[in-house]
Amino acid sequence: MSGTPRRPVRPDPRPPAAGARPERVWYASYGSNTDPVRLRAYLLGGRPAGAARPTPGCRDPRPPERSVPLELPGRLHFATRSPVWSGGRAFWDPDAGGTTWARAYLITFGQFSDIAAQEMYRTPGPGTDLDPAGALADGRAALGPGRYETLVCPGFVAGLPVLTFTAPWRCGEVPGVRPSAAYLRHLAAGLLDAGAWEASAVARYLAAAPGAEGWTPERVAELMPGAAKPAPDTA
Repeated sequence: MSGTPRRPVRPDPRPPAAGARPERVWYASYGSNTDPVRLRAYLLGGRPAGAARPTPGCRDPRPPERSVPLELPGRLHFATRSPVWSGGRAFWDPDAGGTTWARAYLITFGQFSDIAAQEMYRTPGPGTDLDPAGALADGRAALGPGRYETLVCPGFVAGLPVLTFTAPWRCGEVPGVRPSAAYLRHLAAGLLDAGAWEASAVARYLAAAPGAEGWTPERVAELMPGAAKPAPDTA
């Protein structure tokens, strides 16, 4: 990372009335989609580096208008085994102590719905459009029992809602599963590219997440752009 570090944004508290379904939202990614290269496969379709299968892409393939580094209350953890990445997936427990580093992308609500559908291995279409009313009104809504079907609105940035999805379970309620190098490489690259955190801090942050046992800060650092030797994918 070079230049002046950017200051991470913290979402503002929810306004008294959430209003109608928004046209644009801040999609808060705390997992591999922090990397815009990986997110591009969800927008345009295709297979990102290290993934076992392609994704169909969004109905609206336009890139995000902008992105900002984001800090969320709660904790990042890794659990369940992804057939795409051959390792643990990232989840966010908003009720746990600590701070989760994320990246918020300004996209349309339709794009957000399509990304959520692809995270659940569904093909985006009219039947997969999300209903944000519960999350906008109450901060959280279970749209289904799936691993990424709990919709969370932790607040607002510049008057627009911040939305993300996570699992219905808490950190520690399911066994941790160590993420693969291919998956963690996207997460590390995305946080570093956000411009708010130094490489050494990103490495320590990811290695300390529950479920990442076996990953040390030194090994995570080897995954980052410019590292001399990438870690093997069998971490």
